[in-house]
Amino acid sequence: MRKPLKHRIVLLLFVTSTPLANPAQDLLEFREHFKNSFPTLPFDQFSNGVYAINEDARLAWEDIEEFPPYEEAIDAGKVLYESSFSNGKSYKDCFENDGIAIAHKYPYWDKEKEQVITLGLALNQCRRDNGEEGLSYKRGEIAYLLSYMAHTSRGKRIAIKSPDDHRKALSAYNKGKQFYYQRRGQLNFSCATCHVQNGGLQIRSETISPSLGHATGWPVYRAKWGEVGTLHRRFIGCSKQMRAKIYDPQGEEYRNLEYYLTYMSNSLPINGPSYRK
Repeated sequence: MRKPLKHRIVLLLFVTSTPLANPAQDLLEFREHFKNSFPTLPFDQFSNGVYAINEDARLAWEDIEEFPPYEEAIDAGKVLYESSFSNGKSYKDCFENDGIAIAHKYPYWDKEKEQVITLGLALNQCRRDNGEEGLSYKRGEIAYLLSYMAHTSRGKRIAIKSPDDHRKALSAYNKGKQFYYQRRGQLNFSCATCHVQNGGLQIRSETISPSLGHATGWPVYRAKWGEVGTLHRRFIGCSKQMRAKIYDPQGEEYRNLEYYLTYMSNSLPINGPSYRK
């Protein structure tokens, strides 16, 4: 049985009032909140978003997964990934283990560059290091590449190192956390308004997905888009819905947000690419 709304609001206020809390403590409180909200839901099921908590949606999703619309993106990404750059090198030369089964380790804090490195950013860094132009961060080839790399990590558990071992990493994490809980835009909503405070409740005919597990399934094929898109494309879409300021995909703001959000999904299995409405 779900906890009453009053309980969830009190917890939300507690979390947002301690922006410099220890990340490990944040993670424990975050999981405890969703455990209280969905006491019978197995932990790993949070990777499936709404399909884990809405039986009708789950049945429709399972039918779609028989012939998933993102399969073409995986195949296209594999071809791109294995193709050579003009200098004869390829993406394989830029990543450990030839880039296979590493997606669950991103994003991470790069001490030398002093910034959060997402997998999308790393792919374009690889291209530029090899004399190629960067790709658009919202859709197209970058989404195909990310689909293929995520697919090679399917079933592996998100393993984001705690940012508390480096002062600037902790600062980036806290900026991402503050972004997630800060109300903004004409509607005065935050990301947490929907996905922490009201996760699992209805808005019109739709069930709001819980925040826990939000980082596990990207990229996604959205029926609304009719194609595969990236997490940062979704960040932009949410900002538009809140009528809030839009930031550049893979800019510092959204990378810090991804850092926080992915850390909050630590230990959940990756199941990207995936399908969402």
